Amino acid sequence: MLLPTHATPVTEATAAPEGRQDSLPSAEARERRAPTRQPGPAPTHPPTGRDPFLDNAKYLGIVLVAVGHAWEPLREGSRTITALYMLVYAFHMPVFALIAGYLSRDFEATPRKLAGLLKRTVLPYVVFETAYTCFTRWSSGDPDRPITLLDPLYLTWFLAALFIWRLTSPLWRTLRHPLPLALTIAALATLSPTDGNDLDLQRVLQFLPYFVLGLCLRPEHFRLLHRREARLLAAPLFACALLLAYWAVPRMNYAWFFHNDSATALGAPPWSGPIMTLATFGCSVLLTAAFLALVPRDRRWFTTLGSGTLYAYLLHGFIAQAAEHWGWYDQPWLHHPTGVATVTLLAATLVTPLCARPHPGAHPGCGSSRAAGRVTPS
Repeated sequence: MLLPTHATPVTEATAAPEGRQDSLPSAEARERRAPTRQPGPAPTHPPTGRDPFLDNAKYLGIVLVAVGHAWEPLREGSRTITALYMLVYAFHMPVFALIAGYLSRDFEATPRKLAGLLKRTVLPYVVFETAYTCFTRWSSGDPDRPITLLDPLYLTWFLAALFIWRLTSPLWRTLRHPLPLALTIAALATLSPTDGNDLDLQRVLQFLPYFVLGLCLRPEHFRLLHRREARLLAAPLFACALLLAYWAVPRMNYAWFFHNDSATALGAPPWSGPIMTLATFGCSVLLTAAFLALVPRDRRWFTTLGSGTLYAYLLHGFIAQAAEHWGWYDQPWLHHPTGVATVTLLAATLVTPLCARPHPGAHPGCGSSRAAGRVTPS
């Protein structure tokens, strides 16, 4: 079975944080201040208007995507690794969906923006759906696997989801209460059969509330997470969540956090689907808020890498699948604490250079936190 994936992180359009607009000073006041005006320091944000906070969040999110995939083959027989895996999967894809929604607040269905959406989602989807199908023919020993654009393979599902979400974002913004409606749609999706995989609509609909939540957010909501109190609460919250995940490993099917199956497909009664939709949404939003509270707000050495997370998202999957095909995880020492730490560090190290854009002018869907930006999953 192919590894479940998310996010990372391909949207456009984010408005700069809204600031207070003071009344313009009078000509006399401007003249009075002019002689004493001194050159100030260089602006904190780069001239492109990028938000370091969002770039930092996307880079750290894509690292979690790679680490989660690296842990996938190590789960069997390890309750601790499974708990860590469940914890990461509970929030890293919602992080990317939420940021995608936030960066889609100004999207309009104009010819220019529609052309950009096609270029940044549909074109990479076609290219990598074909590439992953050909690669999987070799890695899974299935040379006759057909190439189909209606059944997203491995990581490409997020590009299909993002195209649908962004295309419908102007409609969501016209609704007075969009989030309850999105949650209702996600809950109903858990009741539907999963025989058809057209565009992976189960995931598209079940992750929809996180995207719509991002559409509803404003800069001041993120500023609440930057408060000292939020940062102090974030670490204990993750510690409690990890303990809860450890307790839940033998008691709960963590596939609920994948959001790609109906309740009956997960071996649960149909009525549990809507309940788990609300439960997982609450859990994921809480962990997403804690994660964002811990993300640095200023520029760091990895900030610029946040603009290229699509490259890392689409390319690291080849490494993950090749590692399993070549039997790298067959080494017994990898299933001990030292091996797990080595795999984790190696995954984070390998995904980092993949975030580097080929050249400054290349923007084929790479994540961006500015007015014409994109975002990537995991």
